[in-house]
Amino acid sequence: MSKDFSPPATTPEHLGTALAEDGYAVLAPQGLAQWMGMPVAELDALRPDWDALPPDDHLKDGGRYRTRRHACFVAEGGALRTVPHRAHWQPVEYNALHGGMHRMFEPVSPATVEQPGWQGLLTALGKICSAVRGNQTWYVEAHQFRIDTADGIGRPTPEGAHRDGVDYVAVILVGRHAIKGGETRIFEADGPNGKRFTMTEPWTMLLLDDAAVIHESTPIQPVGEHGYRDTLVLTYRANAFQGDGG
Repeated sequence: MSKDFSPPATTPEHLGTALAEDGYAVLAPQGLAQWMGMPVAELDALRPDWDALPPDDHLKDGGRYRTRRHACFVAEGGALRTVPHRAHWQPVEYNALHGGMHRMFEPVSPATVEQPGWQGLLTALGKICSAVRGNQTWYVEAHQFRIDTADGIGRPTPEGAHRDGVDYVAVILVGRHAIKGGETRIFEADGPNGKRFTMTEPWTMLLLDDAAVIHESTPIQPVGEHGYRDTLVLTYRANAFQGDGG
């Protein structure tokens, strides 16, 4: 039986330092709540939305294991505003499987966006990105994912180990049920070192410097009925969304 390695959690006050020096940082659920300044219950209020995600119709490997929603925002100076719904685009240099495609997904529910937990999380991430990189206008993409095991195996990152072509990436575990696998792996972009661990507690957050590290999550398999893994992935890019220049 494979061993699950626990995430190397940092403390909220050292989040920016760890991100700048190591290229990544992990907050445990209570650390995330403390850092955001709101109880975990505000995040838990978001969870039901993952039960109603529509299928991802753009999987080029022919899989049916992923459902998702997507939305875009601009974060600046502690304020967050929603921008008109738009396609998700990445260059092939960062996503060999789905790069070069304008993928239009169903939008995140407005009711979800209005939740205090959603607003607090996305705003806090904008602030920490600016604390590390300097004040910027951050172009934010939010992806709600459910990886399902109804067909046997689900692939959180079918493109393999990758970068996203942004400045920062947050991967937040919303929940996992009746599965094994889903190990997180991080590799230095320009070095030999790597880390591996499994996020098992809901609202554990991994924050990555996308230029410093490459990341992936291993496939999941069911250990009971209706096994799945839910995540919220948030990307922050200065100056423009991908595909818009900048």
